[in-house]
Amino acid sequence: MDKLNFIKSVPISKGWSGDKKYCVTFKDGTKYLLRISPIEQFDRKKEGFEMMKEVLSLHIPMCQPIGFGVCDEGVYSLQSWIDGNDAEDVISDLSVSKQYAYGLNAGNILKKIHTIPAPKQQENWEICFNRKIERKIQMYSECPIKYEGGQLFINYINENRYLLHNRPQCYQHGDYHIGNMMIDTNDKLIIIDFDRYDYGDPWEEFNRIVWCAQKAPMFATGMVNGYFSYNVPMEFWRLLALYISSNTLSSLPWAIPFGQGEIDTMLNQAKEILKWLNNMNNSIPTWYINEKDYLKKREMYADN
Repeated sequence: MDKLNFIKSVPISKGWSGDKKYCVTFKDGTKYLLRISPIEQFDRKKEGFEMMKEVLSLHIPMCQPIGFGVCDEGVYSLQSWIDGNDAEDVISDLSVSKQYAYGLNAGNILKKIHTIPAPKQQENWEICFNRKIERKIQMYSECPIKYEGGQLFINYINENRYLLHNRPQCYQHGDYHIGNMMIDTNDKLIIIDFDRYDYGDPWEEFNRIVWCAQKAPMFATGMVNGYFSYNVPMEFWRLLALYISSNTLSSLPWAIPFGQGEIDTMLNQAKEILKWLNNMNNSIPTWYINEKDYLKKREMYADN
C-alpha cells in the first residue's frame, strides 16, 4: 500500500463486508476511504468502481470513486471521505417532518440510480429470481431454527410468484437502506457503500426498507412516496411483500453463524413484518402513510 502515499490509516470495523476498510489521510491532509479486497475479486471490484463513476455522473450525492488498483494486499479502491453522521444513528433524534423529508430525498435519489439500465445479456428476471426463491426456501427448510409463522412467508411467495413475469431490470445499489446513508456536516443526505451493486427489478431494491421502517417509519414512508412521486401502485406493494418474504427466509440461516444476538434480531424482525402485513393478509404495511393522509395529519407531525 506504500504507493498510495498516505501518512495515516485508521481501521474501520463497522459493516458486514469482508473488505478491509480504513480512513486514510494523505500528505495534503485530505481523508479518503480505502477498501482492500482479495485479488480474486479484481473483476467484480473493477466493474463496481466503473459503475460508481456512472452513478456519480447522474449527480447523485454519494461517496465518490477516486482511485482503483492493485496493491500487496489485493485490489484496492479509494473513495471520498464523508464527514458527518451515520443516518441511522441520528434519524430518530430528528423531527418526524425532517425524517419524512430525508425519506423523500432518498426515494428521489434511488429513482435516479434506477435510470441506469441492466446489461442487455442480463438473464430473464422471472427465471433468475425464482431460482433465488427456491434456494432460500431450501435454506430455511434446512435451518434448525424456525420463525413463528414462517410458513406464511412461503405461502405468500408461492401464491404471488406470477408477479415476477415481465419485470424490467436496471442497475441496483444492492443494499439501499438507512444503514448505508450519511448526513454530512451540511445536513445533506449522502449515499455510501455501493459494494453490493447488482442488476434486477428496480422494485426489489426496496427489500431492505424493513431496516428503515424499524428505525424511522416516516423516513420509510417518504422514501416510497418520493420514488413514486406520491402515486404508489398496488402492484408495488404486492411485489415488495414477496421480496421481503424471500429475504426474511434466508436471513435466519445467515444469522446463525454470528450468534444469538443476530438470531434474535432476525426473529424479532420477522415477527414485526408479520404484524405490519397482518400475517401476510395485507400487502401495504401498517407503517406506511400516503401523502394525502400525511398532509391531513400534518399537525400531528409538526416540529416540537
